[in-house]
Amino acid sequence: MEVYYQLPVLALDRPVPKHVLGRRGAISLNSNASLFGGRSPRQLSKRRGAISYDRTDQTALFICLLDMRLTGRGIIIKSEKRGGTKLWVDFRLLHNQSGVGCVSGKRHRQHLSLQRYLHPIRGFSNSSALPTGPVAPPPPPQRTLGLLDQQYYGQASVMLKRVASWNFDIFLFDRLTDGINKGETLGCVLQHLFHKYGLIELFGLDPLRFHKFAGLLQEYYYTRNPYHTSVHAADVTQAMCCFLQEPKLAQSLTSWDILLALLGAATHDLSHPGVTQDFLIKSNHYLALLYQDGAVLENHHWKLGVCILRESGLLSHLPVEDRLCFEGRLNSLILATDISKQREFLSRFDAHLKNDDLSMNNGNDRHLILQMALKCADICNPCRPAVISKQWSHMVTQEFFQQGDMERALRQEISPLCDRHSNDMASIQTDFISFVAEPLFTQWAKFCKSPLSRCMLGNLQENKRYWSGSAP
Repeated sequence: MEVYYQLPVLALDRPVPKHVLGRRGAISLNSNASLFGGRSPRQLSKRRGAISYDRTDQTALFICLLDMRLTGRGIIIKSEKRGGTKLWVDFRLLHNQSGVGCVSGKRHRQHLSLQRYLHPIRGFSNSSALPTGPVAPPPPPQRTLGLLDQQYYGQASVMLKRVASWNFDIFLFDRLTDGINKGETLGCVLQHLFHKYGLIELFGLDPLRFHKFAGLLQEYYYTRNPYHTSVHAADVTQAMCCFLQEPKLAQSLTSWDILLALLGAATHDLSHPGVTQDFLIKSNHYLALLYQDGAVLENHHWKLGVCILRESGLLSHLPVEDRLCFEGRLNSLILATDISKQREFLSRFDAHLKNDDLSMNNGNDRHLILQMALKCADICNPCRPAVISKQWSHMVTQEFFQQGDMERALRQEISPLCDRHSNDMASIQTDFISFVAEPLFTQWAKFCKSPLSRCMLGNLQENKRYWSGSAP
């Protein structure tokens, strides 16, 4: 005999009623309306199992899932919105029965659990084998490497189809992957872009080593930071993808350049402590002593990036001289993000533009362009659509003020922009756009006279007007 216990539909963040905590039960979510108080609750018997809790649980299990299916003998979980943005839960007591049917295999055909298609590693025998000419056209669509559960491909995969769009909402994508892949936003974006450009095949990368590399990247971006997190790194990597699509770059960059650009963007802020270089220096932090007060953060990011590359063995099949060359190029790419060197880079880049002597066939010139592209990607927040840009503004201001609070507690002189009592977000953003972002993106627009450049400058001016009007 089947027994069902049904409660009124409750929001997931509501406490579980006390009389429910006294019995073992289950949480079942499904998009089928008939399972939410419909006439035929026995349809639930077509599914095995559920999410169980016992009397020790004090609140309902919070599930932030979109289109996640547990395969095999598990259950199906799917979110549903009812008249708003909240997710709803239906509590029912389930009894195991031998005659309960399983969900059809057809329904789960595409949901493979951590199955990976392993390809043989094809190393390069010498440095001359590295691609040196323009990158070849993207290979024909192939089956994706199963670095993540196939259940990942849902709403997130739909978003990734537009990853080269400047309006890509990294915050929405992070919410999707937070429910499905434990917040591995950076790894998901990087994996997709490696497939997009065929880098796995071109460089013979081992999928398992790539998976380890992506996991280490995620681990060394600290969630305690308001701004410098893996979401920022994912946003910079996505912005770099947009720049790589620019006609001037897409027609000339080699696959080696693309690999360098994407890894540089992904590693450019590794292990960021959430404070500025000046704070580390005046606090006698060990990083400042290690790097002798010069480009402290950027050197730290680069060296940790190299450590992760070596620990994961991502490029270990390449000849030693090629790996060392790559690490050196990665060094100069990440060091270019040092904001104190901005004027030097702008003067150098402006001189090339005036002389019209940048050649995309010259490796050094292409590298300078990649440096400028990473600089733009790193501080592109004011050039995003207003709804996205404002979120970044709040986060970076919070990080500034957090540093100011630490300096006040340590009785140190409070750094510029970090005193919450004498600075406001509108003034900080107005000055940053006027003196840092606008000169950089104006120079980039002179080089890339494209719709994307016009879009970025338009957004920048719109955001500048907004913050100027909000300043006291």
